[in-house]
Amino acid sequence: MVNYWAIAIGINQYQLFQPLDCAQADAEAIKDYLLNQAGFPPENCLLMTNTSPPRGDKSSYPTKENILSLLQELAATFWQPEDYLWLFFSGYGVNYKEKDYLMPVGGDPEQIIETGIEARSLIQSLEFTGLKVLLIFDINRAFGTQADAPVGQEIIELAAELQMGAIISCEPEEFSHESTELGHGFFTAALLEALGSGKGYDLSDLASYLSYLTPKLCQYHWRPVQNPITVIPAQQPAILPILTLDENSESIIFPEASFAVTKTAPLVENSDSSTTIDQADCIENASVATTLNQIPTASVLETVPASHGEGRFIPPITTHKDKPSSRSQMPLWQQFIIWGGGNMVIVALLTTFLLRHHENFRFENLSRIVFNNTTSATQFSQISPTNQNRSTHQITLNTDSKKRNQAILELEKMSLVPTQPGDLVTAIAKSRKIKANTPIYAKTQENIQVWCQMILELAQTQAQQRKYENAIATAQLITKQESLYSQAQTLIKKWQIEDKQYVNNKTLLDQATASIIPEQASTYNSAIAVAKKIQRGQPGFEIAQTSINQWSEKILNLAKIRANQGDFQSAISTAILVPTGAIAYEDAQDAIQKWQLQKN
Repeated sequence: MVNYWAIAIGINQYQLFQPLDCAQADAEAIKDYLLNQAGFPPENCLLMTNTSPPRGDKSSYPTKENILSLLQELAATFWQPEDYLWLFFSGYGVNYKEKDYLMPVGGDPEQIIETGIEARSLIQSLEFTGLKVLLIFDINRAFGTQADAPVGQEIIELAAELQMGAIISCEPEEFSHESTELGHGFFTAALLEALGSGKGYDLSDLASYLSYLTPKLCQYHWRPVQNPITVIPAQQPAILPILTLDENSESIIFPEASFAVTKTAPLVENSDSSTTIDQADCIENASVATTLNQIPTASVLETVPASHGEGRFIPPITTHKDKPSSRSQMPLWQQFIIWGGGNMVIVALLTTFLLRHHENFRFENLSRIVFNNTTSATQFSQISPTNQNRSTHQITLNTDSKKRNQAILELEKMSLVPTQPGDLVTAIAKSRKIKANTPIYAKTQENIQVWCQMILELAQTQAQQRKYENAIATAQLITKQESLYSQAQTLIKKWQIEDKQYVNNKTLLDQATASIIPEQASTYNSAIAVAKKIQRGQPGFEIAQTSINQWSEKILNLAKIRANQGDFQSAISTAILVPTGAIAYEDAQDAIQKWQLQKN
């Protein structure tokens, strides 16, 4: 009997790499789909994440040892030739000495061979089992480390050589990206959309859908384009199980709700297959995606005919436009009375109110004008030479404020949002089309300058939140033809350095935290010494100070426990470990004096 198996690995919290946001959610969503929608047996769907539950008495924590041990156990005990396996991995991958490695939770960019999982050995061992394997790797490259090298080429070549199905999230020279808005990596979001739309039965169909949708998602979210690569074996396996037909049915029927995949990507309208982004395409994609993003997932599903002899049938789904409108069922004359009469009542009430209070309005407006003019004249007469610079600065601020207000007003006219970098780029692209000989050209150039400044401010806010990758991507939206380009490039270089420093500092803190033994004050003291290496002004300094204060409180609490037990000497020795500058330092010094008196 042929069985279908799935191993979904997703790692967010690495010990020595910068944490990822969506890898665990990627693996969980793939496992849930295969289990609940595709009909994989529950005992055959295995999940390995930072928080996944153990399998019986065996840990599912995604260490190198646990991953390889699981594969060896399944190969020796459960797998049979001709079984099907989905192996999904979302996490870091590196290339070292022209060999690809998948990095488990303890992967070390400085010791890749010792801590990574060699892709060649992994794939060859799977080929030896006789399984029909589909490899799906959403690989993130470790930006800013010595492991920052193109990864995936060896996997692609080996899969083609062994005639094994494989899908890689991007080309070797590209980067895979995540989206907190989608809740997944862009590639996995496209994969879930494809599976949820019934595209997962045939590998060729799945590859075509992913090749189209993944770069479109990147364009829509203003991220560098990534293009998935698929290896399709000569004899394509049925990558999803064929469910048994119902006795009274001629087709395979799937529940409508089974394809409503949560957190899937917004659909994007058809266009050419080119992945080059120009300004016109960006405007079109942004506007279309913005509209379609408001449509619920279930409303974009369609009836998919069985394109293959053993294809799936998805029942038609009622969309919003299929639902009858209660207003359309009402006779026209009733609609006119209700809406027309209601509007007339509102107009009558407003007119009555204005007529009764028009004198008050006139008086208040006149008073305000007179007061403002008087005040302005008085202030002008009182300007002295020493206040001239201050007044000039104030005038400049007022002018800048007017320009910003005008630019924001223009965004509102175009139904664009000032806090969305993509909308600002769209506005700039549209305004660039205004010719120099038109009356509004000068005002348009002022708006472009303001919008570029707003993009840069959004990037700076992201950098302050330590979201350096997002900040860099946002700042890169400022092109060479903009006056703020040099400033943006300077900030990008600065943030790249800070990002690397932040990762290093966070790694230090993680190692310090891991070294703590709860009942040993000396381990807290050692961790504090490590945290103190992060200097003021460096990224992660605030986190380090918070950790120092928390660990100092732990030391003081241990000292108090020992004092309560009557061991004042030990309590004093422990409290001395609270460092100067910690919030608990003064309390520790007071306690030491108190315990010294009690000891005597």
